[in-house]
Amino acid sequence: MKTVVQRTTNLSKYVFDDDVELVMYNEMMLTPNFIVNDLNNTNAIIYEDVSPPENWVGNRYTFDGTDWTANDDWVDPDTVEEGGE
Repeated sequence: MKTVVQRTTNLSKYVFDDDVELVMYNEMMLTPNFIVNDLNNTNAIIYEDVSPPENWVGNRYTFDGTDWTANDDWVDPDTVEEGGE
């Protein structure tokens, strides 16, 4: 697997299979199925050959290139009541 990490926060934003081609440009990241306009080659990094936690979802973990750490600020959206926090 590979993960895309935001440099300033180390938040793991996306995970992809190793064979998925990702291309970073100055203004965006291109995947085979969508464009990511807020991540690019200046504010994100792609780590390859990683094993994300089994319960991984975007922003739930940080990754520093070696270790996965639970994000204390992450809130499970399934537990938030509609219209509330």
